[in-house]
Amino acid sequence: MNIAFCINRLGLLGLGTTLTSLIRNCSKPDCLILYFLCAGLLQKDKNQILKLLLSEQFEGKCQFIDFDPKANFGKFKSLHGDWTAYGRLLLPDLIYEDQVLYLDSDLVVELDVLELIGFEFNGHALAAVIGGPLSNTLENNFYIGLLGLSPHLNSFNSGVLLFNLKEWRLNNIKDNCIQIGCNYPMELLSCDQTILNAYFAGNFSKLPDGFNCVWYAHKAKPSLSDKMIYHFVGSPKPWDLMGSIIHNGYPTWKKYSRKDWDSAFGSFTLTSIRRMWKIRRSYTKAVINKIRG
Repeated sequence: MNIAFCINRLGLLGLGTTLTSLIRNCSKPDCLILYFLCAGLLQKDKNQILKLLLSEQFEGKCQFIDFDPKANFGKFKSLHGDWTAYGRLLLPDLIYEDQVLYLDSDLVVELDVLELIGFEFNGHALAAVIGGPLSNTLENNFYIGLLGLSPHLNSFNSGVLLFNLKEWRLNNIKDNCIQIGCNYPMELLSCDQTILNAYFAGNFSKLPDGFNCVWYAHKAKPSLSDKMIYHFVGSPKPWDLMGSIIHNGYPTWKKYSRKDWDSAFGSFTLTSIRRMWKIRRSYTKAVINKIRG
């Protein structure tokens, strides 16, 4: 089974737990082929990933693919000056397989991803967990007002996506998605997630709800089923400064964190300081929500 990640240096700390939980909860991890789309990763970063895989006795395959997100998507709206997430749109060109499961690097995977082997797309090019109607999304004015889509159409979070790559290539979907970005570069409040929801307009296959359980810092642990993929959306993350106090998901994340990985990427750096400053409002909101219970 093919698994893909889009990762930059800032996302490395979260990636460690995502990988560890993915491998430990997979019934046959040797069946996994991991693809890392790397935005600015150093060789020592890639070596650390290989070290983690070796320590977890991973016997599957992995491949590193370097790409420049700013060169490809620099004209689009960024997320705090970062365009890495748009790399998802390049998967059909970079991975020449029929299917790939894309995973964000802020997940804890406590189910067996091999459950998706043999998944029936029923003609669709993408599968995702339904996240609610377009009317409830951050970009509802864009979808409904500018594009004229029905407010009742289903939306999805792009943190866990199953790509039908064969269908993407057949219908030139990547170029069509990029054209949406070119037409509305400043409307992309959620980066490629906005593009994907605009393009698919509710026309996607449904993954089981447990494959993308959104977990905000102040919320209680999701309880959809016994085995889920927990997605730490928003900020701060469990591994951010004061995350152990603010984020209710910290114990779940910590269960899979490795000391060697934390030592390699968990230090207080200039990059992390910049991130704290950029998400300072999220910190304030999270603390207020935590106090309110």
